[in-house]
Amino acid sequence: MKKISYERIYKSQEYLSSLGDIQHRALFGGYTLAVDDAVFAMVSEGELYLRACEQSTRYCVKHSSSFLTLLKRGRPVLLNYYRVDEGLWQDRERLLQLSSFALESARKERHQRHQRNRLKDLPNLTFQIEVLLYEAGITNEETLRGLGAKTSWLKIRKNNKQLGIKVLFALEGAIEGLHEAALPTPIRRELTEWFNALTEPRENHSAR
Repeated sequence: MKKISYERIYKSQEYLSSLGDIQHRALFGGYTLAVDDAVFAMVSEGELYLRACEQSTRYCVKHSSSFLTLLKRGRPVLLNYYRVDEGLWQDRERLLQLSSFALESARKERHQRHQRNRLKDLPNLTFQIEVLLYEAGITNEETLRGLGAKTSWLKIRKNNKQLGIKVLFALEGAIEGLHEAALPTPIRRELTEWFNALTEPRENHSAR
């Protein structure tokens, strides 16, 4: 499988050479592809996945793109990267365009991350959410990213039992660098199922 992944990396570097010097690095059993440290794609099990962004949303929806899942600390994690299928490999112009969108988004997010000093400067996070996060001991972006949206949501929900799913979406979007409305459908679905599984038993019990 490692050989297949390296073949895909070399093919990606060839097809997308006009983007710049594409470097690869091992991560969670896969490989990141980056230009000037801006990660715009990943290779896993011989498949190329591009970073999803607003400009690629229409393509992902139209082609029912599948998203990358990797194991992190033994748990499956759905990432904001969609698979490049055979049809897209055959359309090199379109592939390059979508890859440039992904790289531009990665560079923008990286630049914004370096400019930000407060949590409320992240996408979707209001002053009120920032206060809730601070009260839960989450005082910076690094901690928020390390915990993830679900764990962060659970922490702030301890003192805010009425906390809804919109805040969960907001946290995930903040981590991904996206407006919550632009979260890919698979991620929204997975978060919704998790939220419902967590809240429905309590709500049903209360209704008895």
